[in-house]
Amino acid sequence: MTTQIRLGEIAIDVVKKDIKNIHLSVYPPAGRVCISVPQRMDLDTIRVFAISKLGWIKKQQQKLQEQEREFPREYLDRESHYVWGKRYLLKIVEKGAVPYVTLKHNKMVLRIRPDMSAEQKQIVLAEWYREKLKEAVPPLINKWEPLIGVKVHKFFVQRMKTKWGSCNSQARNIRLNTELAKKPPACLEYVLVHEMVHLLEPTHNSRFITLMDQFMASWRNHREELNRSPLGHEEWAE
Repeated sequence: MTTQIRLGEIAIDVVKKDIKNIHLSVYPPAGRVCISVPQRMDLDTIRVFAISKLGWIKKQQQKLQEQEREFPREYLDRESHYVWGKRYLLKIVEKGAVPYVTLKHNKMVLRIRPDMSAEQKQIVLAEWYREKLKEAVPPLINKWEPLIGVKVHKFFVQRMKTKWGSCNSQARNIRLNTELAKKPPACLEYVLVHEMVHLLEPTHNSRFITLMDQFMASWRNHREELNRSPLGHEEWAE
């Protein structure tokens, strides 16, 4: 069940779930606010809680507004693209063959057919990023499963607008944002560990924080690095 309350100009989505604690989130890119609350909690109580967190909400929204954003891509020579946090300059090679992407020194070489549009180039690159992420995840899962004491049934990589990752604790499945292939490797590892810990504790309660501290003491640093990294140009507006 989803409703909405307003505090001045700020609209807050309220989602009632079968949970014990309140969870407040501010999502990129535009700072959408969502509060997940227990089923029995009334709107007056929720409003009082939201008012008490108004300063924090505004601070998070301001951070998102000030966050660096990538320029829209045109897929032209010497355009900047990122792989695992490192900057590469795009080099277009037109050839009548199957498109592919490769990295050479500081260049990202994109071989395409001469008649390919910018949209088609984007599709080729998006699939390449997806495959890079799919290759990077299994070794990390194998590393962390015995450390955390969980078993991941399946993982999926896909474009996600508001989350770096998600977890279905019942099915034991994890989903990861393909944009993580552009971020430093430590950011991917942090997000994966975060979602794997959700297999032990589905909510972001104090137990979850304690478990994150136990398994990855530096997780807050990785979270800050991820939050400071540029948002994709597709995420300038909702």
